[in-house]
Amino acid sequence: QVQLVESGGASVQAGGSLKLSCAASIMFRCMAWFRQGPGKEREGVATIYSPGGMTNYLYSLKGRFFISQDNDKNTVYLHMNSLRPEDTATYYCAAAPQCMIGTLQPSEYNYWGQGTQVTVSS
Repeated sequence: QVQLVESGGASVQAGGSLKLSCAASIMFRCMAWFRQGPGKEREGVATIYSPGGMTNYLYSLKGRFFISQDNDKNTVYLHMNSLRPEDTATYYCAAAPQCMIGTLQPSEYNYWGQGTQVTVSS
């Protein structure tokens, strides 16, 4: 059974940083982070493709958010810097055994975690 468990969500002030972790029971070729804010649709934040570690980001987040993975620990990370109130959302880890490289489409991912809440106050 595939399990993805997110952690690291918190309430922070604008300008702060957080690192989210996703502990996976198995690492897949396609690992990603999504988020869903209040009253908004789920959107892709960042993805990493293996082998090679190719990454892709929601364009508006480039330079502030970074995705990485540690295959020895079966963990994917999302490093979030210069956080803004509009980053407030539930952040989800997702995985797929196969995908179009760099895809941020939710429909491309088969497995999802339960989410971790990030709240950014001004």
